[in-house]
Amino acid sequence: MNVTFYQRKPHPNHFSIEKVFRGVRAHLPAGVQSKVAISRFLSTGLFKRLFNTFEAINKQGDINHITGDIHYVSMFLDKKKTVLTIHDCGFMAHPSTVARSVLLWFWLKLPVWRSTIVTVVSESTKRDVIKFTNCQEERVRVIPDFVSPDYQATPVPNNSKPVLLQIGTKPNKNIPRVAQALRDLDVQLRIIGKLGDRDVKLLKQHGIDYSVAANLTERELIQEYTMCDMLLFTSLLEGFGMPIVEAQSIGRPVVTSNVSSMPEVAGEGACLVDPFDISAIKEGITRVLTDQDYRDSLVQKGFENVRKYQIDHVARQYDQLYQEVYRTNAIR
Repeated sequence: MNVTFYQRKPHPNHFSIEKVFRGVRAHLPAGVQSKVAISRFLSTGLFKRLFNTFEAINKQGDINHITGDIHYVSMFLDKKKTVLTIHDCGFMAHPSTVARSVLLWFWLKLPVWRSTIVTVVSESTKRDVIKFTNCQEERVRVIPDFVSPDYQATPVPNNSKPVLLQIGTKPNKNIPRVAQALRDLDVQLRIIGKLGDRDVKLLKQHGIDYSVAANLTERELIQEYTMCDMLLFTSLLEGFGMPIVEAQSIGRPVVTSNVSSMPEVAGEGACLVDPFDISAIKEGITRVLTDQDYRDSLVQKGFENVRKYQIDHVARQYDQLYQEVYRTNAIR
């Protein structure tokens, strides 16, 4: 069986999708032959996207797997052989009505219609896909992302004061409320990502002790996890929320949101808070910092939770899906 993995043209700051499916391909059984079809152009503008769509036609395999972000290339592929992965529907929060309409049709409705199976990384995203497309529930399968085996448990460092790790700086990462929640706490906020001027102003205005790092390698990111005391991930919206399971794998307590996919991904291994409520964020952080028994229980439950996000388990689910689609086509 030959599987063609359709991937977007690499972008220097967007690589999570490529990382996930590179790992999946490496753990598929020998009977599955993989080919990667990378789009010629970045997904910008009408003509570049049209070229990417037409170019995809001649690269089809026994299974066509569109791995994300370039959903529109499904238009002229063999529907009965095409699997589409949708990581999240956050783009449907675009402020422009026209843009939302285009995204609805060419990133959701038509691509879902032109695919035999859709995979999503969480039940939360599954609900969103069904809501926006009205497709049959059985056509949408949940296969989670996996956590890299490079994330291994390490002892908690002896920091002079607690270091709270914040991964990401986009608007959904909720930095303005985090800044207000930390205002009276004697902690250091370590932020991974590029800060905008507005966030810098807010952090300084509230007297937050913070530092920033951006464009890290995987090894450098792992080091950031090992040097922190806690992951603070009070995002407003996530398709999955990989930092949660990365921190759990390292052995760090997690404070995360009680909305979107985060409760599902965290399991019982996180302190869940309302990300829209500044006092709730502060109370969650304070409880984890001051209650050692609670903190230790979160870490232990986190170790138990990450077992279902191991690469062998995830790759097996994709292999079973490919076999199902392949057998169905053979019967036809």
